[in-house]
Amino acid sequence: MSPRARRARLVALCGYFGLWVLIPAWYLALSPPEMIPPAVAAGLLLFPLLFPLPGILRGRPYTFAWNGFLAMIYFGHGVSEAWTIPEDRALALLEIALSQMMLWGGALYARFSNRDH
Repeated sequence: MSPRARRARLVALCGYFGLWVLIPAWYLALSPPEMIPPAVAAGLLLFPLLFPLPGILRGRPYTFAWNGFLAMIYFGHGVSEAWTIPEDRALALLEIALSQMMLWGGALYARFSNRDH
């Protein structure tokens, strides 16, 4: 694996697993929702992240590439939370940053790792 592919994969993994840490921390401890149970909110947001997990753990470039579509869900969620709930703006901006790391790191990893073959 080229150094560029390795760096891109590291960025994507930091974004992906960063969301795994941020979402439970946000919804279970830092700012639990009032309208629904916090565990339900966290579970609903974590559930889509389960789908790419096997391919991400195996380092499959194709999984990293399509994982960008999933990143857009979290980007949209972060934007809407930042816009509507000023108290959660910092957490929402972190979610936006992590989703972009997942998107761009995954896209670049797929691009650079396919050049290695």
